[in-house]
Amino acid sequence: MAKAGRGQTRRDSKRRVLRPGESVRADGKYQYKYHIDGKPHFVYSWKLEPTDKLPKGKKPCQSLRELEKQVNSEIEMLPNMADGNMTVCELVDRYLKTKTEVRQSTKQGYVTVQRVLAKEAFGKKTIRSVKTSDAKLFLIKLQQEDGKSYSSIHTIRGVLRPAFQMAVDDDILVKNLLGFQLAGVLVNDAVTREAITKDQMREFLKIVHDDVVYCKYYEVVYILFHTGMRISEFCGLTLKDIDFENRTVNIDHQLQRTSDMRYIIETTKTDAGTRVLPITEDVAQMFQAIIEDRNAPKVEKPIDGYSGFLFYDDNGMPLVTMHWQHRFNHMVGRYSDIYRVQMPNTPHVCRHTYCSNMAKSGMNPKTLQYLMGHSDISVTMNVYTHIGFDDAEEELKRMEEFRKAQAEVEQKKEKPMSQKMFKVI
Repeated sequence: MAKAGRGQTRRDSKRRVLRPGESVRADGKYQYKYHIDGKPHFVYSWKLEPTDKLPKGKKPCQSLRELEKQVNSEIEMLPNMADGNMTVCELVDRYLKTKTEVRQSTKQGYVTVQRVLAKEAFGKKTIRSVKTSDAKLFLIKLQQEDGKSYSSIHTIRGVLRPAFQMAVDDDILVKNLLGFQLAGVLVNDAVTREAITKDQMREFLKIVHDDVVYCKYYEVVYILFHTGMRISEFCGLTLKDIDFENRTVNIDHQLQRTSDMRYIIETTKTDAGTRVLPITEDVAQMFQAIIEDRNAPKVEKPIDGYSGFLFYDDNGMPLVTMHWQHRFNHMVGRYSDIYRVQMPNTPHVCRHTYCSNMAKSGMNPKTLQYLMGHSDISVTMNVYTHIGFDDAEEELKRMEEFRKAQAEVEQKKEKPMSQKMFKVI
């Protein structure tokens, strides 16, 4: 067997020149050595070229040069070896740096995801070492051991999946390991946002109206139930946004408070969210009552150029969503204690109930889409799917009564005249 001395070219027994990484073992088997992430790997064959004869008694195999070509092809698919050693947390951090045009509330959600990953072993794994099963087991752990809700995990996966896709687009990974469907891995325990019935709405409003503590919030709750506006939109309303003469409310911004306690004004959730709402006389009266009782500071501190908000706290700052969420939670608790019926404890139930009531009243879906500020008609149409048997039965009865009334009118029109129908004078 030919061997190469120091500075000499390596050759095999047939005097063929061996390429870098190629060698011949003592038993005559060809070997190719390569590295991935600094670790040595090997492939072997009894043949150097495909045309070589297989030694007697050896099983058929690919030649070393064929194996070598396959290995190098696979390595070329992973050009950024150093980037492949970044952790899941580092990948997510890099991805989030590309998300510059996002709302403050979305940024806060990103921070929550980063905090979760920082505490988990999964977040410390290098992205090249992560397998699809690792990602699935991580999400399962969040639900079964950590008690996180399906919607929370959906949010976490909503950051991980595009982050891993970015690694694929950057040629760091070959495929997106988070490409699987979440429903096939976790139990969907998410509670569907349900509207309450008209009777429940009246009962709830009566409790708020009659309660010595919560009566001062009655107008707010009434407005939310009868306009369907988002609570952040309501918080952002100023005196200039309410037009009593034309009975309209202008909605083109919302008030938010960041995690570091900064007050900011943002545009509406979607472009469709910017709208002018027509209001009824009773809703206008509620706004009038709020303005009459308005307890604003002597000097109102502008928030991004906006002032004249409807409600302020003891520090002279406008109330935000969290304040109303806290109060609404207590009001729902009072309602549940009296009627022994559990209802959603978030102000959003008012919006959903309004949407449901309008749908049941027969409002045109496109009109309702505008009033709700939905960017997609499918979101509005989903409300119609919540209409159940009782609603269908009532609608059929109403249509049947209309059909009978229409038939009676037609019958009177078609009734032939007779002599008895004329009075003799």
